[in-house]
Amino acid sequence: MQAVLEADAPRVSCREHGVVVAHVPWARHSAGHTCAFDDTVAWLATQTSKSAVVELMRIAWRTVGSIIARVWADTETLHDRFAGLRRLGIDEISYKRGHRYLTMVIDHDSGRLVWAAPGRDMATLQTFFDRLGPERCALITHVSADAAEFIAKVVAKNCPSAVRCADPFHVVRWATDALDEVRRQAWNDARRLARETEAKRGPGRPSADAPARPASARARGLKGVRYVLWKNPENLTEKQRVKLDWIARTDPRLHRGYQLKEGLRLIFQMPIEQAREALDRWVGWARRCRIPAFVKLQKSIVAHTPSILAAVEHGLSNGRTESVNTKIRLITRIAFGFKSPDALVGLAMLSLGGHRPALPHRK
Repeated sequence: MQAVLEADAPRVSCREHGVVVAHVPWARHSAGHTCAFDDTVAWLATQTSKSAVVELMRIAWRTVGSIIARVWADTETLHDRFAGLRRLGIDEISYKRGHRYLTMVIDHDSGRLVWAAPGRDMATLQTFFDRLGPERCALITHVSADAAEFIAKVVAKNCPSAVRCADPFHVVRWATDALDEVRRQAWNDARRLARETEAKRGPGRPSADAPARPASARARGLKGVRYVLWKNPENLTEKQRVKLDWIARTDPRLHRGYQLKEGLRLIFQMPIEQAREALDRWVGWARRCRIPAFVKLQKSIVAHTPSILAAVEHGLSNGRTESVNTKIRLITRIAFGFKSPDALVGLAMLSLGGHRPALPHRK
């Protein structure tokens, strides 16, 4: 049996807005669906795939995006999402090809997504602090972020008394990138030496039982060491430990780079006083190591020493932020086809902002 309900939505003349449709209690402004329908679609969008929502509710996917934006706009008016903020995590995430980014802010204490907006620059982040207001900005005690210059400038301007903490993951990744540069150089040098050796030996193929030539063997050995150098020592397999020992014997320069990377990583596991001394020693070691990638890295470490030590002292990282990043990436895949980033932001806020929509007429 099919039931159809009909109701008039009269048009009225407003002195300010002209002729508009009168407000009705069962639908939102400029909506073609009832509030209950909108709320059901929003709940489904946070729980299941887009194809399931479209098939079940018999609407276009772009209509789902419009509904999510409306539901989030209403939800936002019912809750003060900026209340009680003290420790913030700030990061950016790519949501679309063509360098399209979202800047996002999370609350370290609750783990919820507080704010997100399209863009990755000072003006975008300043919008958040403008909405937060001077009084609440003064209450912020800690801010964790990567080394993006625009984040540092905006935070220093709006929260000058807040402790700024460098994200340990990003700092260690600097060292990993420097180590990878050393590894690539070692591999290229080994391949070049192998080619030069082959050229000197002249044409002809070695027999199957001939011993491997040292230059070629070293080049082949270095080809598979990337993940061995990336992994923490405690996570290495027995085979990988053997490979690391081989690196120490055959390429002391590359092994020294590995030790520098590990030395920087271990600093974040020390008490603050030990970490301060260890960081000074690490900077001196990197400065004298005669490995260009690490000599360059130590300059960045010196520039960010206060925020690195603050992260050690307060135990603050962007771990929660990276967790939210991972979930937003999943939401981005679900939201593929949304016409505007506002719908993506609305879906992220409904899913991760601590105010998930409920099914209508359910307690």
